Amino acid sequence: MTLDVKQITQRVEEKSVFVRELMGQLEKVIVGQRYMLERLLIGLLSNGHVLIEGVPGLAKTLTVTTMARAIKASFSRLQFTPDLLPADLVGTQIYRPSDGTFYVKKGPIFANIILADEINRAPAKVQSALLEAMQEHQVTIGDQTLALPEPMMVLATQNPIEQEGTYPLPEAQVDRFMLKVKISYPTKEEERQILDLMAKTSNDIVVEPVITPETILEVRKLIDEIYIDDRIKDYIVNIIDATRNSEAYGLDLGNLIAYGASPRATIYLAIAARAHAFMQGRGYVTPQDVKSIGMDVLRHRVIVSYEAEAEEKTSEDVIQSIFDNIEVP
Repeated sequence: MTLDVKQITQRVEEKSVFVRELMGQLEKVIVGQRYMLERLLIGLLSNGHVLIEGVPGLAKTLTVTTMARAIKASFSRLQFTPDLLPADLVGTQIYRPSDGTFYVKKGPIFANIILADEINRAPAKVQSALLEAMQEHQVTIGDQTLALPEPMMVLATQNPIEQEGTYPLPEAQVDRFMLKVKISYPTKEEERQILDLMAKTSNDIVVEPVITPETILEVRKLIDEIYIDDRIKDYIVNIIDATRNSEAYGLDLGNLIAYGASPRATIYLAIAARAHAFMQGRGYVTPQDVKSIGMDVLRHRVIVSYEAEAEEKTSEDVIQSIFDNIEVP
């Protein structure tokens, strides 16, 4: 087994060279926000979708468009509004008078990277159409089911400070996102760099494509081979189980948690930990990989109770308490 891990690590070191090159291209345009950049790349390599939450003006849209350019992938931006229809997202059937038949006009969802801007402004029908695309990587138009291009990744943004005219995402929809990333303001020094870089009427920064979609699919197969020890697997299961049965781990959190994380969280935490190890150039997962990515996997899956809200406890407070107290292998 040790020899296998060494071989996997060697392959990971060879294949992960593009990570530094890709980060270099992204950092030509994006100052700071490395946390967000790494999480977006982990989502892409893990075949997962990412929900980004942050106030307007933090370069969420710019980051996604820059990533699409650096990956040489097809890109679509969907500006979600209350009057959006499912057909505006997936496409529709159009009548052809010449022969009396219908043909399918594909919608913007047929792309490798989809930016769902202000996703919580879309009504339930549109969110349901997006749900099928995210989970099944296919859409249904009329009586036809069409596969979406691979790789396919949805990067959704939502604004946490404005609630007027929004539709809160259903739990089933939120659970489809592998990661929920919260981003904050840049530091004073980073803001000065942003000023020097972006305070122009025209942008002449050239972003070179570093990898292709085919490379992404190859890397995903390698990530599946990254070694996770049985003790790390037990650690992951213990963390998820603690969100449902905190008393069994000596934690008094039962009155703060309304609903714990589902088995999908267990699966995503293991996959994301493997992708995090790949980003570090390792062929094996450590407990630190689990801890590093755990908050992003769980913050939208642990639903706190009214009592927790009364005590001003967030899901992040609860999750951090679990990570601080669960025995690390």
